Amino acid sequence: MAQSGAHKVVGVDIDESLIRAAWRRRRAVWSLQQPREDHPAPPQNTVPSPEESKSRKRKRTQDPSASSIPPTPPRLEPDYFPASCEHEFGSLPIPPSEIRGRTAFPHNVVFRSADWVANRIPEDAEGYTVVIGFSISKWIHLNGGDDALRAFFRRVHDVLEPGGNFVLEPQAWDTYAKAKRMDERLKENAKKLQIRPDDFERILSEVGFGPAQHFGTTGDGGE
Repeated sequence: MAQSGAHKVVGVDIDESLIRAAWRRRRAVWSLQQPREDHPAPPQNTVPSPEESKSRKRKRTQDPSASSIPPTPPRLEPDYFPASCEHEFGSLPIPPSEIRGRTAFPHNVVFRSADWVANRIPEDAEGYTVVIGFSISKWIHLNGGDDALRAFFRRVHDVLEPGGNFVLEPQAWDTYAKAKRMDERLKENAKKLQIRPDDFERILSEVGFGPAQHFGTTGDGGE
């Protein structure tokens, strides 16, 4: 998203280790990106002018061996940083935002370690046009119960700009059982849950969201 023209992208997770990994991934992606398409290599096969055609014909007549010379291969862009180099030498330095601009990748993406359901982050004050929640509703639900899930939906509604969109990937109820086996505390919390994923659409409507649109099918991510 950050490389596709987004003004700003903010990633949030309660796990600090995941946030550190995200910052490392940001540097790696910056290093490995391919050359920009607005700086293509100069064309190799141009149509010659009549004068050039005559000159080439004379050269071929004078040099019989010219026809045996293989054609010159297209010139490759030299400023691509292979993954092996990034692994061996580390990431390429990121130029200052004064050079590329604060809305250009990678300066337009930041990460925060926070319990976003309970605590605000600085970027919340500006609001968002899109909030994405992939494979997180189950974990918010199991860790904080029904109240935390409702609070999460309200927080999303509060920080969205008018006309904004909330993209939610709800995890199916049967995947909760797999998570419960991982932690005894989650198992106990699950016994108290009254809300089911099938209730999410109704609750979102009660919070103030418009009619839901469904895209594809729910996956098994985050189990």
